[in-house]
Amino acid sequence: MVSSPHGKVRIGVGSVGLRSSDPGGEFDEFVDALERAGIDSLWLPDLVSAPGVDATIGTAWAAARTRTLKIGTGVTVLPGRNPMLLAAELASLAVLAPKRILPAFGVRAATPSERQLYPVPGRRAAVFEESLVVLRRLLSEDAVTHHGEFFTLDDASVAPRPARPLDLWLGGRADVGLRRVGRLADGWLGSFLTPDEGARARTVIERAAADAGRAVEDDHYGVNVTVVLPGVDPGRALARAAQQRPDADPEQLVAVGWGGAAEQIRRFVEGGLTKFVVRPAAPVADWATFLDEFRAELGPLES
Repeated sequence: MVSSPHGKVRIGVGSVGLRSSDPGGEFDEFVDALERAGIDSLWLPDLVSAPGVDATIGTAWAAARTRTLKIGTGVTVLPGRNPMLLAAELASLAVLAPKRILPAFGVRAATPSERQLYPVPGRRAAVFEESLVVLRRLLSEDAVTHHGEFFTLDDASVAPRPARPLDLWLGGRADVGLRRVGRLADGWLGSFLTPDEGARARTVIERAAADAGRAVEDDHYGVNVTVVLPGVDPGRALARAAQQRPDADPEQLVAVGWGGAAEQIRRFVEGGLTKFVVRPAAPVADWATFLDEFRAELGPLES
């Protein structure tokens, strides 16, 4: 067990591409295995072109098949989506699967080829922030009137709404994005960060939240951890990390083997992070075996 003064350490699993021969069957196998293994959470990427299920549809499907598994998005591109319709979808999911829906949002798609899918009517960062404000208000207020730069609502509402408003997490690693988390979000889920950078990110977020007269809950700081499983060549994962972060040593961003993943998580915990999404660097041939190893190697780290 890894002890943290900031709350319980929880480790979830991020999905990767599915087999082309039977993607639906594999997703069912994956979700059912996560539930049986007692895994904390499943996180679905918002990647339109990748061989995986849509994040929103996958969330609904996984929530319907399970009773304890939490399902998050890591991360949903918000600018370019209608925040009013998204609020209605999230509210319904949260009512149907109470305390199990974990939405996280980002400013833009991860790959250049997908950024064309999310046109926005103005500066992307400004659209993002106003979208987030509209989304939060619709998920927490009986009626919303909002006359902003990009969205106009008069006495708008979504129903049914969950008894407790959803926590809205944001991604990001640049300082401007981290400060946005402090000003507007309930939690943070970073990616492609070293443990030292994760610790610094928490400090930036906490300072921005204090400046805005608010606070992010102590255990709402998390990060994605990419792990190269035993027997897999790390070359592709390291190349992808280098592409995402040309300014960093890719070997500091990717965990090689279960031992490497455990050590990276321990170092992140020392820096104040408590929530983790472990993402296999390559497709997994056998989810049952993967989860057996996951529980044996990483399960003891949870507290």
